[in-house]
Amino acid sequence: MTDADNQLTKPASSVPKDLNNIMSTQPKILLVDDDQDLLDLYKEMLSELPSQPEIFTSSTGARAMTMMDAEPFTLLICDLNMPKMDGLQVLSIVRRKYPDLRTVVLTSVMDEQFRSRVYSLGVDLFWQKPGSSEEIKQFLECLESLLGRDTQTGFRGVQSKSLVDIIQLECISQSSTVLKIKNGSLCGKIWINNGEIFDATVDGLEGEAAFHKVLSWKSGNFEVLSAEPNHPRVITNSYHALLLETVQAQDEAQDSSKPNVKSVSILSTLAKIPGVEFILSLNTKNEKGIESRGLENPDQVAKWSKQAIKQSRGLGELLGAGQLQQVEGLGPQRHVTLASNDDADICVGWQQNQSLPQIRESMKTLLALWVS
Repeated sequence: MTDADNQLTKPASSVPKDLNNIMSTQPKILLVDDDQDLLDLYKEMLSELPSQPEIFTSSTGARAMTMMDAEPFTLLICDLNMPKMDGLQVLSIVRRKYPDLRTVVLTSVMDEQFRSRVYSLGVDLFWQKPGSSEEIKQFLECLESLLGRDTQTGFRGVQSKSLVDIIQLECISQSSTVLKIKNGSLCGKIWINNGEIFDATVDGLEGEAAFHKVLSWKSGNFEVLSAEPNHPRVITNSYHALLLETVQAQDEAQDSSKPNVKSVSILSTLAKIPGVEFILSLNTKNEKGIESRGLENPDQVAKWSKQAIKQSRGLGELLGAGQLQQVEGLGPQRHVTLASNDDADICVGWQQNQSLPQIRESMKTLLALWVS
């Protein structure tokens, strides 16, 4: 038993009375990892937090559950890969028994299916074990934010993710589940079966109308219910199309609130072409001239697009192939097309079910509208 474990068994009389008020408001963190060296390292690291939390450690999931039963904690930081009772088992129990406990996953496993399952359990933060001083600094800042957060902005379990992200992760991992989302007095449900969105309900609405209403919420909380494989399919659109429509509506609403900006840009029109998952335009004369539809991370995609176009042009010059017109790439999750004109470059993401002939035909229509 470690010193931290022993702290839980000390009688209350051993604590000086003048410290009782301080200790009652002091955050308590439980750190769970089967690597004792990492426990010692992270315990020392967490002791530097401005809130001066008490740090408790456990090397097993079972012992951690016993500790949480004995004393309330403010924050649980848990590894995923542990023998006997792993991190996912611990988190699923914690979600039911201690719904108000802040939870953080600290892991070296960077897998989208793990990430999806972790966020679906209502975890506040999914973080790869930091390896640099900058990553450590960012991690500590996130923890301090969690310890000091009395009220929530955003969704419980997805502070760094939107509902669009969570649903996309569930669909990519081909999960079957029912998401229950609450926003004040409103409560909505979204049914997902084998990675496809089957139905949604909220406030007398159902199907796509309910889905878009739920995804318009900016705050609230959600929980994951058991799958209902026999629930009838009301929504027939693919999840790509549904999420794209949601992002488009949000983008257009944002544009319409800005002065001197057209409510619907040409990209909004192009994004509605069948098969398009996202679209991004790069102004070649302005480094910051980026406009997109259907993307949560346009800056990253813009950086990749610039590099890919530059390399393709270089290869074309080397081979004497002439001016770059179009570059196509086929992938397991989506397909991508890059094209250029005198003033801008464009990157178009296509749904995975689109064939190359379909993409090429759709690109003819898209480019004709783009340059008009």
